Formats: sequence, C-alpha cells, structure tokens
Amino acid sequence: MKKVFALLLSVCLLLGSASVVSAEPAVTTFTMWTFIAQHQEFFEKAAARWNSVYPDRPIAVDVTTIGYDDMHNKFKVALQADEGAPDMVDVELGQFPNILAFSDKLYDLTPALTPYMPDLVKARLEIYAKDGKYYGAPLHVGAMVAFYDVELLSAAGVDYTQIKTWDDWKEAGIKLKAANPDAWMGTVETSTQWVASLMLAQQGKDWQDGESAFINTPEVAKIIDTQKSWLEAGICQVCPGGQPDTEEGKAYIANNRIACVIMPFWFMSRFTDEIGESCKGRYVVAPAPVFEEGQKHSIGQGGTGTVVYANGTNPEMCAEFLAFAKVSPEGEAQIWSVLGFDPCNTSIWDDASIMKTDDNKFNQYFIGYPIDALIPIKDEIGFVVSTSISPTINSYLGTTLWNEVYVDGVDTQEALDAAQESIESDLF
Repeated sequence: MKKVFALLLSVCLLLGSASVVSAEPAVTTFTMWTFIAQHQEFFEKAAARWNSVYPDRPIAVDVTTIGYDDMHNKFKVALQADEGAPDMVDVELGQFPNILAFSDKLYDLTPALTPYMPDLVKARLEIYAKDGKYYGAPLHVGAMVAFYDVELLSAAGVDYTQIKTWDDWKEAGIKLKAANPDAWMGTVETSTQWVASLMLAQQGKDWQDGESAFINTPEVAKIIDTQKSWLEAGICQVCPGGQPDTEEGKAYIANNRIACVIMPFWFMSRFTDEIGESCKGRYVVAPAPVFEEGQKHSIGQGGTGTVVYANGTNPEMCAEFLAFAKVSPEGEAQIWSVLGFDPCNTSIWDDASIMKTDDNKFNQYFIGYPIDALIPIKDEIGFVVSTSISPTINSYLGTTLWNEVYVDGVDTQEALDAAQESIESDLF
C-alpha cells in the first residue's frame, strides 16, 4: 500500500507540475505593416516594455516593412475585401483620408486613448477622427522648425537668433551670399509643400475651403512670389530631389553649403541617421520665421496614424498596446529617445530627465537642446487639414504647380488659374 500511495503521490506531483507549466500565459502575436524601417525597432522595443509591465498578458509584434505605395495599396485592397489585413498598420497622413473611408473596418481607438487625452496635442488627434471617434494613434506633433547651420551663418556675420520674419530670413541670405558665394540660405521645394503649407497656415488659411480647393487665392500667390524672390535674389536653389527628405536632398545638405533647412521636427532623425557626421555640431533647432510678428510659428506636418484592423487579433488588446506604445508618457519618452520625434504628450516636454539628457544622440548631434525650440511656441502649432480631397490637391501641387512657377517660370496668376481649374475638374 505504501508503494501504491507513493506512486499516486508522484503522479499527483507530476500532474501539478504540468498544470503549473500549462498555466503560463500564451503569447499574443500582433502583425503589423509599416513603410518606415525605423518604426520596426520602435514597436519591437515597445512590445518588450509591455511584457515587463504586463507579464500576465505577453505579446509579440511581427513587423513587416513595405514600400510606401505598395503598403497603402495593399492595405486598401485588404480593407475592401475585409481579409488579409494585419492587426496594425502605419498610415501616412496624406493617405489617411483614403483609409478612413473604410472606418467600419477599423477599430475605434477612443477608449484606449482616453486616459491620456488631457496631455495630448488634441488637434493632432483630430486628423485621425471621424464622427467623434479616433481611428489613428499619432506618432508625433511634426512641428515645423528651422534647422540653422550656425557655423556657416556665423562665418558670414549672421546671428540666427535675430531672424524673426521671412524678410529677415531673406536679408540674412543676401548677407550670407555676399560673404560666401558658394553658400545658399535654403532651398525651394518642387515635389511637396512643407514650407508652403507653413506659410499658408501663417496667413490663417489651408489648401481647402470646405469641399473646394483653396489654390487660386492671394494667400497662395504671396507664397509663390515670396519664394520666387529668393530664387531671383540668388540665395536659394530648387532643392535637389524636389525636397529635403529625398536621397538627393539629404546629400545636398551633407555638403555643408546650405544655411537653413525648414522641415518638421522629425527631420532630426534624418540628420543623425542619414545625413551623418558632416553636419554634427553645426546645426541648431529654432522656431521658423513668420511673415509678421504675432503669426503662428509652426504647424504639424507629416507623420503616421497607426490603425487597428477591427477583425484582427484581439483588437481591444491591440488598441491598448498601441496607446501604451505611442501616447503614454513612457511610450512618448521612447518616441523621443529612439526616433527623435516631438512627442504628442506634452507632459514630458518640460521633463529635463527625458528631454535634456546628455546621452541622447539627438542632443549630442545638435547645438543646445532641440526641445527648447518648441517650448516657447507650444501654443502656436497649427495643423493642416487632411480630407478626401487632399490627395488630389497635393498631387497637383507636387507634380505640376511648383515646377511651373519655380522651374518653368510660368506667371504666378496664370499658373494658379490653371491649377484651380484642373483640381476642380478632377474633384467634381
């Protein structure tokens, strides 16, 4: 009997041990598509942090990086068929209206974002909203700033801190050119409208007025004539590649012959990761110029709104993870330290232990602390409206209008008349 009892006890212990093993929580794997390689590392690190905080709900994120056009097209096809979509997708701002057309296939992120709402730049969230619900989690504010090459400007006797208006900026460029004929104050874009959108917002306008395009207007004419004057004064060139965020544009900056790059705050990562050592220690981040004192210095541009597929794997948990990764104070700290983006959660902007650490690669690369450019203009950051007609407008501007006026020399009013007519014919 003793042997039988011992045998039974052993069996019970084995069964108990097996029970303990089987009690280990199963790992939930979320699939994701992105078009930016750096985001893969960010989400993988976010998953590791989630697992340390929620060991009873472990996850893994299987991220696939796909080319911009291919990814957005594949996702639209998957939403139309309501199958084949991953659990999460990074959707670029300009493409978001096309994806929002399938909002019934997207998971409402509002409950997951709500705990962090008081500290978020709410206007940025509105870009990803429909019918009072939020379908995209933002990655950054994308505030437009000026990157000044202090070394180049100082050698020409120019103090960047005295540049307040676009007139000041032009005068600085003339002074620079006189001192250094091989240098340029900046560039003019022909394939997109980073600076033009900023200039339009400073005049209190956007590229659309309700359901109509806002193109053939005095405000847009002012933008074109201002930038034409830079070209005519010989202080700017048309940007190689059409804009700074291209291989040609970044190579041009790396030559240390351009004194100012006006781009969103996230362009810092292009300096550190792609433009490289040639510009390290030369540039400072500062507020961009305005037409007149009192106007808003910045707008948020670019970026991605990460969405959750409603019929994917555990969308409620997926949404919770997405909020944890992207808008919680801890997540936003990683967005800054890993990607160098301006966090949407402004509660950490004044936290020197996060934003002003000397071991941060962005603080090491630039002169001073980049966040100091944003804190004074926190309440002056506007946003570009993005709706279903935005892709049509953006396409015409970037393929036709800017090339006509800046490269081909077409008269401003003539070009604007043709632009308004062409865009309206495509829309209606």
